[in-house]
Amino acid sequence: MMTIQTSNLGFPRLGRKREWKKAIESYWANKIDAPTLNQQLTDLHKENLLLQKNYNLTSVPVGDFSLYDHILDTSLLFNIIPERFQGRALDNDLLFDIARGNKEHVASALIKWFNTNYHYIVPEWDNVEPKLNDNVLLERFKYAQSINVNAHPVIVGPITFVKLSKGGSQSFEEKVNTLLPLYKEVLQSLVDAGAEYIQIDEPVLVEDDSASFEDITRTAYNYFDEAGLSNHLVIQTYFERVNLKFLNSLPVKGLGLDFVHDNGYNLKQIKDGDLDKNKSLYAGIIDGRNVWAADIEAKKSLIDTLQNATNNLVIQPSSSLLHVPVSLDDETLDESIAEGLSFATEKLDELDALRRLFNDDDSQKFDELKARYDRFQNQSFKNLEYDFDSVRTTRQSPFKVRKKAQDARLNLPDLPTTTIGSFPQSQEVRKFRADWKNNRITDEDYKTFLKNEIARWIKIQEDIGLDVLVHGEFERNDMVEFFGEKLQGFLVTKYGWVQSYGSRAVKPPIIYGDVKWTEPLTVKETLYAQSLTDRPVKGMLTGPVTILNWSFERVDLPRETVQDQIALAINEEVLALEKAGIQIIQVDEPALREGLPLRSEYHEDYLNKAVRSFKLATSSVADETQIHTHMCYSQFGQIIHAIYDLDADVISIETSRSHGDLIKDFEDITYDLGIGLGVYDIHSPRIPTESEITEAINRALQEIDRSLFWVNPDCGLKTRKEDEVREALTVLVNSVDKLRKSTNPATV
Repeated sequence: MMTIQTSNLGFPRLGRKREWKKAIESYWANKIDAPTLNQQLTDLHKENLLLQKNYNLTSVPVGDFSLYDHILDTSLLFNIIPERFQGRALDNDLLFDIARGNKEHVASALIKWFNTNYHYIVPEWDNVEPKLNDNVLLERFKYAQSINVNAHPVIVGPITFVKLSKGGSQSFEEKVNTLLPLYKEVLQSLVDAGAEYIQIDEPVLVEDDSASFEDITRTAYNYFDEAGLSNHLVIQTYFERVNLKFLNSLPVKGLGLDFVHDNGYNLKQIKDGDLDKNKSLYAGIIDGRNVWAADIEAKKSLIDTLQNATNNLVIQPSSSLLHVPVSLDDETLDESIAEGLSFATEKLDELDALRRLFNDDDSQKFDELKARYDRFQNQSFKNLEYDFDSVRTTRQSPFKVRKKAQDARLNLPDLPTTTIGSFPQSQEVRKFRADWKNNRITDEDYKTFLKNEIARWIKIQEDIGLDVLVHGEFERNDMVEFFGEKLQGFLVTKYGWVQSYGSRAVKPPIIYGDVKWTEPLTVKETLYAQSLTDRPVKGMLTGPVTILNWSFERVDLPRETVQDQIALAINEEVLALEKAGIQIIQVDEPALREGLPLRSEYHEDYLNKAVRSFKLATSSVADETQIHTHMCYSQFGQIIHAIYDLDADVISIETSRSHGDLIKDFEDITYDLGIGLGVYDIHSPRIPTESEITEAINRALQEIDRSLFWVNPDCGLKTRKEDEVREALTVLVNSVDKLRKSTNPATV
């Protein structure tokens, strides 16, 4: 009988209680030096490696751990360093400056990693000289060996790396060919060091256009074959299906396939005989992107099927576990719900249970997990009825009519200025929230603090000269978790953190039951802020698509049903804000593009349902009420028409890190709704100059009607320091003031 092996594609970097984040941010704040940072992260890496070893994995990944982002690590490995940062020592500070920017230079672009909420730093090829720098991957592999961990190195493959890059005069194929000798040198060093196999991540091979670069993919892996490396290489794909016949034709040891998010196609190809039985099959059978316990009985049946397709079967998660929290061990949850959950370590336990069952005829752990799963499935969390058809999904009047009513009511100046919603979550804010949650201060003390903070920031915004204000969201820990705490049907964890970008961690709520609005969520704070000023204050909400995409969604209902349940809840809050007299309501959808399926055949259905849910949440208001929305850090060209179909009165979109690339998308559409393009990067401590902001505005006005244009930062300001926010917003307002006074609006 075949021996089943187990492996993993990647493990969360954050640590069980965000130790990774705290160490890095302590370094940024000059509280620890570089050697201390490196030692703390080495200790955490060791902990992660040994933890995975304890779950009896045949092989543990090395190369998934990073100081910021694994794509940025690959850029530095091959000297793909942005031109503005070249000539510096290759150290932590260079890595962080590329990722975050500094006083002299803007950061590199930040883009969603396929259809997840993880962001990678886009490699820039302008005027680079590729070469092999310090081989950190080899160092980490040797470290794993030194602590007696059987590890396999992980590296982003040349096709994926170049496909996710930008800039440079070389063609796609020329860039790949330039890198191949460098990849060969790295791969050979790992083989020489004893690597049994090397995981090469090529997720771009699941995308629609993968057929267009099959030739260069074949060229690359033939090159490695000619170098004698092919028997050590495993190509890992995830998030969708592949063309298995093509992938099977490549000269490599094994192939990694996603059997969770492939819509059944990878399994069909396996059954059709498209896999060479002599190739190792690395089967992603445990969901690496959601937190629900596996149907362990179904996984057993899947393994039975896959065993017939290969002579060597390795079972693994469907993707890196980067996208889920570390462990349930520290949570105190209702047992009836907790039994249905599985974080990163629990997923490794599921793999171990299956390994024991097949290899050792040991069913104890398997039977325990099956019993837990069955008990959870028998819980009744869904029994509510909804009347979706009773709520409007189109505004009462077209935009031109609404705009006249809104202009008359709001009386805003030319090029109105605003922010995206949140202001700095200072240590004081976080301390008061923690003290309140842990009953160290009274409800009244906490409410008084929030009122004082709101009042202080209303005054700051007025002094700076912003036209449309916000209350600052000081009562909110996160733009999705906050709503998860208040809406029925959501579960909020204590330590369920996942990495979003850099040191930014989010704690996605878990949707386990029917969603319902039971009381006002944001009205008190927004109404109080409005009472302090004559300028309009925006109500700030998160939209249904984003709440769903940034939560761990239930899988027992169609996705669109859950999304529409959330939309009805947000609609209730929108109407409550309007009834309270709030004139502008922003319903953010930064994750609309993120959830777009990787295969274009599913795009129209996804976007139609997303647009419907947003309109279900926002269309019931009067013409005079102005609806805003916001999106950030994504590639919007594919969805520009869906963005228009949202029919929001004003949309604000990030363009700072994409350096204005989004403007090109407006050349293909007549966008006659209100729009604000983010004119500076809030994820960098760097303060923009007036000339930079002015240039960004003027470039946008070449494609967008000035009467429709708003000026704002590219995202919320909660991660910035107060002095940075004051200074940057002052520059923004001063730039707009000069533009307003200019006799020729196109110049300064």
